[in-house]
Amino acid sequence: MIARLFTDHPQSVDETYLEHAAFAARFSGWLFLAACAAAVHALLPFLFEKTASRITARLYQRTHHRGQ
Repeated sequence: MIARLFTDHPQSVDETYLEHAAFAARFSGWLFLAACAAAVHALLPFLFEKTASRITARLYQRTHHRGQ
């Protein structure tokens, strides 16, 4: 029963637990980079003008239809 907590969702997107963990870790890393770019842009608006937007758009495209 406990194992299902770790496998049900990854299976719903056709991944193993480890594949899903790797995907989520990469996704998290890109979100972190987008957040850093946005923070720098907040202070220095001439830098990273579209970086965070491009990253989030790309991440959305990768995840929009997962598990459907």
